[in-house]
Amino acid sequence: MSPAEEQLKAMALQAFEALFNKRDYAVAERFWSPDYIQHSAHIPPGRDGLFNLVRAAAPTMRYENSKIVVNGNLVMMHGRFSGLGDVPNWIAADILLIDGDGQFAEHWDVIQDEASRDSSESGLPMFGDTFGA
Repeated sequence: MSPAEEQLKAMALQAFEALFNKRDYAVAERFWSPDYIQHSAHIPPGRDGLFNLVRAAAPTMRYENSKIVVNGNLVMMHGRFSGLGDVPNWIAADILLIDGDGQFAEHWDVIQDEASRDSSESGLPMFGDTFGA
């Protein structure tokens, strides 16, 4: 991975930590463009839509990253959202387009409920080496 790609990887991990785990919206604003375009069916439009979704989420919500791939100005993150309240953990593939200012300009995702050991046809976890709670 090139130094520029390593930098984007570190930036994306810092951004997700700031928003989803620390809920530090002032820091998160540095990572998400004010003109942010949201393609997710689960999240209202724009940066405010995303931030308000996080504000309304269970205070126990956490993001953990498993894999991250960078290709030019695209970042793909495979992660787990846990602590969502009375719903199963989510396993997500987040795809982020980075603009010329180094901020997230657009976002797409694929989200599914995390399978339990009993419901996993493969017998393997969807995230990391262990099944979620």
